[in-house]
Amino acid sequence: MEFRQLRTFAAIAETRSFTRAAERVHLTQAAVSAQIKALESEAGVPLFSRVNKKVYLTEAGETLLLHAERLIRGHDDAVFALTAIGNAECGRLRLGTASTMASNHPLPLILAALKREHPGAQITVRRATSAEIVNSILNNDLDLGLVSLPVEAPDIRSEVLQRDRLVAILPPDHMLAEQQTVGIRQLAAEPLILGEQGGNTRRLIDLAFEKAGIRAQVIMELGSLTSIKQMVEHGLGVSIVPRSSVRDEIGRRQLVALPVKGLKVYWELGLVSLKSSHELPVQRTFRRLCEEYFD
Repeated sequence: MEFRQLRTFAAIAETRSFTRAAERVHLTQAAVSAQIKALESEAGVPLFSRVNKKVYLTEAGETLLLHAERLIRGHDDAVFALTAIGNAECGRLRLGTASTMASNHPLPLILAALKREHPGAQITVRRATSAEIVNSILNNDLDLGLVSLPVEAPDIRSEVLQRDRLVAILPPDHMLAEQQTVGIRQLAAEPLILGEQGGNTRRLIDLAFEKAGIRAQVIMELGSLTSIKQMVEHGLGVSIVPRSSVRDEIGRRQLVALPVKGLKVYWELGLVSLKSSHELPVQRTFRRLCEEYFD
């Protein structure tokens, strides 16, 4: 049974006329008759009785009508829902962010601008590590993610939004604070306060110590960059973070930032998603806004 046949059948049942039904479904009366003949042939029983040019439903016709109306409503609801998804004002954005800096700025500005362009959009934001976000995108639990690069998953595409130098941070009264740079071995001798494992920034740091053949003294692993900076300010250890994340603290002389010899020069923040040719309007807008605001 085809939906066009069911629609024609329902129109005849409602109008009790092949002629009026033909006008409703925009077909010729011959085409309507052909559809009903094919439907009755498939059903194996007559669906209508014709008495003195009047049309009546048979028992089989009444049974089919109950199911046909439900199927037609379901079909129309599905089409409506799919149309709403593609509607420029609606759509869905499930975003993951691994960056505290981006979450504080400029993400609120980006989402506010997104809401103005897509007032009916359903937007959710989840905090997680870069690895967790990539896995969630691969499992279709998230649409886009703001993560530390690089991402090596072959089905993920990434776009660099921001580059920043990784630096060591320490209190101004620390014995290393007067140096121009700090070595990886010097940092290994200090109590380190780092981001939690699973993020690419932490992976880059661990890899630098591993390549140098040095075992670091990690005394704290924290998920909040703000917490890491406060711990360092209070003299509880030193850390390695993107320089832009401590710009204000450096300006207020609460922290000192030193380049680290032997560490990758740049930390990169990227926008990641599945390698797919299909992207909803709200997702395309978010990508464009990221390029504008991060630039």
